[in-house]
Amino acid sequence: MRSTALILPLVLLAAQPALAQAPAPAQPPAAAAPATPATDPVLARVDGAEIRRSDVQAAIAELPPELRSAPENVLTPLVMDQLITQQAIVTAARARKLDEQPEVQARIRRAEEQELQQALLRQEITPKLTEEALRARYNRDIAGKPGEEEVHARHILVPSEEEAKKVEAEARKPGADFAALARARSTGPGTDQGGDLGFFKKGDMVPEFADAAFAMKPGEISKPVRSPFGWHVIKVEGRRTAEAPSYEDSLESLRQTAFEEAVQETVTRLRANAKVERFAEDGTPMPDKPAPSLLDSATPPPPAQRR
Repeated sequence: MRSTALILPLVLLAAQPALAQAPAPAQPPAAAAPATPATDPVLARVDGAEIRRSDVQAAIAELPPELRSAPENVLTPLVMDQLITQQAIVTAARARKLDEQPEVQARIRRAEEQELQQALLRQEITPKLTEEALRARYNRDIAGKPGEEEVHARHILVPSEEEAKKVEAEARKPGADFAALARARSTGPGTDQGGDLGFFKKGDMVPEFADAAFAMKPGEISKPVRSPFGWHVIKVEGRRTAEAPSYEDSLESLRQTAFEEAVQETVTRLRANAKVERFAEDGTPMPDKPAPSLLDSATPPPPAQRR
């Protein structure tokens, strides 16, 4: 997407980890019951500040998957030690009244606001990335529709145009065996298979090669084609229209598209509903003209792991 003009780059970049960790409920979650000492016991106290089981579980949930897979009897003590250390530092900072310093309070306020922004984005976007939503998008946009055109081609890759012209002349001789010529002369991929590249889509190849191959008919041999890899002589063996990709093969692109659309819609709507007043440094009112987005390449969070 190249028109996300109202996206807040720092907000969404910060939101990505939170979105990645959030489950995607099919229906609104019920209100959580308050934790009780029996279900959420105190596991440590640091200068009177309690660390409960829920604190440990929350810290573990924020770890990368490769760390979360460690045995519980190893992971829990390590996380507990980390939380104890962190709490000791926080307690010492408060004892020195660092939380009363204006610059610290400003950073705390920004962190709080960022968490609120993440929570709202998670609430708005995550339901649109569920398997049910993505399958509906697949059925609407992809399933049953023709796939991309594909070409089956062979090629002979050589380092110079002069050599490519000689190869082309040999390939055009009556009875010439293009595959045998590729095995003898080519230096590129598929040489051992007679230069066979199999079927490929246009986007699978560099533009110079793809443009030439997709402009040819089966049985045709190209003039020398230059690409960043050298000079090619191409022979097209066949063409076909591929079947529509499966849901599994489409999942990554479906998630990316759904994510971008959800971000665009959410941020545009919230920004439009907000009363915004801009002022110059001298206090003169200015029109509200949002700057272009810096987040054109945002990526969706990975899917929640099945349990």
